[in-house]
Amino acid sequence: MMATFFGEVVVAPSRAGVDDEEETEETAEDREIRRELQEKREIAVLWTPGAAGSPAEEPLPCSRFVVAVGHNAAAFLSSFILDSVRWKVVGAVKLWNEWCQTTNATSVLPTDSFCLFYQLISDPTVLLCQCSCYVAEDQQFQWLEKVFGHIRKEGLQVTILSTCPVAEYKTQESTLTLPSPFLKALKTKEFKGEVCCPLLEQPNIVRDLPAAVLSYCQVWQIPAVLYQCYTDIIKLDTVTIEAFKPLLSSKPLKNLVKDVSESTKVLKKLLTTGETHNNIYI
Repeated sequence: MMATFFGEVVVAPSRAGVDDEEETEETAEDREIRRELQEKREIAVLWTPGAAGSPAEEPLPCSRFVVAVGHNAAAFLSSFILDSVRWKVVGAVKLWNEWCQTTNATSVLPTDSFCLFYQLISDPTVLLCQCSCYVAEDQQFQWLEKVFGHIRKEGLQVTILSTCPVAEYKTQESTLTLPSPFLKALKTKEFKGEVCCPLLEQPNIVRDLPAAVLSYCQVWQIPAVLYQCYTDIIKLDTVTIEAFKPLLSSKPLKNLVKDVSESTKVLKKLLTTGETHNNIYI
């Protein structure tokens, strides 16, 4: 996925499904191994029955969907948005790949790999997702279909938060002189709202699940904006987490912000829970 000069999404041509070489003959044992591996890599999205007062089979009504990908983006939501009084867990993603494994547990550490969905109790059409686990390339389509397949697309607006090494930012200047961390935005053509930072310039690209979510929204004509934080610290870090703070004044988040003093306490707690057993959902 690339940024245009206007910060909109351009979906590059795909060669998915095109074999470079002729398919070689496989044995019954090969087919069985491949089948077992495919089953193991199957994603399960476990939704709470009757969430938002709707039958489990019905898509959830949703006006705002905020997706935080990565430990720092997830910690930002925990610090400044989420609490156990106003929000409830309504879903979890269970997946396995070579890099991570998640369960449907809702009690997790900030450094754990997890993917949880939350619903605002006072307004059930507002959903948040914390996804700190790695979703492999061959699993991203499953994630999109099973998550967005449970959410009504009418009237939906999506906000995506993610982080990226500043070394991947392409610019004529030296990245050593950039004031890291910093935010850049990328949006779909349908997104007409204001963005909270400069748009991402060509020839920069976004990758992995954030790019997949934005591409999905572009295809389905869903207003969506991705805020990518470029940072030189990939681990859980206060400065990187707080780099997302300009988003607290954005329309999708401004009425979701909790007390500032409480946010400070939660942020400090999150950064010390890597060696304890406190929950990220406080």
